[in-house]
Amino acid sequence: MKQSLLTWIAVLFLQFSFAQSLEKLWETDSVLKVPESVYFDEKNEKIYVSNIDGKGPWDKDGKGSIALLTLNGKVLNPQWITGLHAPKGMALYKEFLMIADVDSIVIVDIFKGKVVKKVFVDGAQGLNDITTDKMGNIFVSDSKTKKIFYIGLFKGDVRVYTEGLAGPNGLYYSDHTLYLVDAGGFYRLGKNREKILIVDGMTADTDGIEQVDEKNFLVSCWSGIVWLVNVNGQKTKLLDTKSDGVNAADIGYDKKNKIVYVPTFWRNHVAAYQLKN
Repeated sequence: MKQSLLTWIAVLFLQFSFAQSLEKLWETDSVLKVPESVYFDEKNEKIYVSNIDGKGPWDKDGKGSIALLTLNGKVLNPQWITGLHAPKGMALYKEFLMIADVDSIVIVDIFKGKVVKKVFVDGAQGLNDITTDKMGNIFVSDSKTKKIFYIGLFKGDVRVYTEGLAGPNGLYYSDHTLYLVDAGGFYRLGKNREKILIVDGMTADTDGIEQVDEKNFLVSCWSGIVWLVNVNGQKTKLLDTKSDGVNAADIGYDKKNKIVYVPTFWRNHVAAYQLKN
């Protein structure tokens, strides 16, 4: 009887923990140019959006850009940083915005509003998402070569961190652990950099990762789905815009106010949603 009661309480707790939904707050005008990734800058109260633009998602054509938004969705500058190729994931370390751009990491001084450095990654073909540890060292996925690269911020060393993946995209570094999505699964890397499955069963186009708290993460799928996933292996679908033809690429997240920012890719706008219990 005691065991049954504990099991029932555990199940009830999990159901309660995942009783969440997304409520739309706003969306920008459709003036962005194939927005792929959103980064929320809490300290400076800005939102950065990477725009692929150009002929294709991997073309080195110099037409890519970064847009600058206010926290209420006003587009301050649709082309704040220009001259990129096909920019995707972003990470912020101190005053530097780091952008994955096909075969290089573009580093932007956010106060000067200009590119200050490019770090080329030898052998890279499709750099996609990027995350940093507390020291500013970079992890970046390459969806084409199916690798994750490591870039030491101060030593400047660039090397393969792990390889042989299925289709790596979203990355998130937290508490000495690297989390990733890889062709429909959500994983963490172990001590020997082996993939340890947390949640599977999502569509193969898993895209972005954001952390809600120590136990819960948001995972987006490019086709138009956002999941809430738990480190214990549960997942709940929060958003599904596939039938409307609206994508959900590399999401951003405001932890304090629990707001999810969704770049809609071909629809050329960013939508904001409140994460609610």
